[in-house]
Amino acid sequence: MAARTSPTERQKRLGAEVRRMRTAAGMTGESAAGLLGVDRGKISNIESGTRAISAERLRTLACNCDCDDEPYIDALVGMAQLGRRGWWERYRGSLPAGLLDIAELEHDAVRLRTVHVIHMPGLLQTTDHAQAVFKAVLPALPEHEIALRLAHRLERQRVFDGDNPTEYVGILHEAALRMQFGGPEVARAQLEHLLAMSERPHVSLRVIPFSAGAFPGAGQTVVYMEGPVPELDTVQIDSTHGPEFLHQEAQLNKYRTHLDWMEQRALSSEESHAFVQSIATQL
Repeated sequence: MAARTSPTERQKRLGAEVRRMRTAAGMTGESAAGLLGVDRGKISNIESGTRAISAERLRTLACNCDCDDEPYIDALVGMAQLGRRGWWERYRGSLPAGLLDIAELEHDAVRLRTVHVIHMPGLLQTTDHAQAVFKAVLPALPEHEIALRLAHRLERQRVFDGDNPTEYVGILHEAALRMQFGGPEVARAQLEHLLAMSERPHVSLRVIPFSAGAFPGAGQTVVYMEGPVPELDTVQIDSTHGPEFLHQEAQLNKYRTHLDWMEQRALSSEESHAFVQSIATQL
């Protein structure tokens, strides 16, 4: 199988975990290559995400690295065996790869937690709100790309549909609730959509009001995607040049702590519902 030229974030993450497991055991790349019956270059490609690794070789490597964490190994094997072409692949070559990575990671996440201070969560945006956001991008996006991004964003919301919807906890700062992307009517409809979504059993919305004062990571949008095991969690943060993905243990611990802190100090789900409703009636 030829090496990939542009691995997805999932493929790069699997390679990073293979490298982490090998180096933690003190095993050299040459030793890993001999163990798996491949040349040294293929080990480098596996660890960069540009080449696949079979389930059999992955388990052989784990065994010889003295890794006996079966849930973790099973989760890695699951990542290695994902050969599907998800709906997001239709946008490859038309939209930035980072947007497709977000959709794939959301699709595979066991649970999602997000923090938004200025923007509404992409998974909860209405068509009109999302369109207003895309029209505010600099430099301005051409109309056809706005349409593509809009279609992609709405398809991401499939994670809430079906027989097994993804559990979601959204933490929203009051500032995000008071922003009027698209004007008062669009903003009111967006808040009403939030209220409707918050009534679903798998969706929990929590508000941090202005009166709560300072909080860790103020101003930062955070999406925390829980994997099948905690070691495979991923943090996605927004930046002006596109999404960034974090998965080092210290980074995961930091953002878990931030999210736990915010959930503890946010209004309850019932109080948050009433708070959103009160702002909607003011528009």
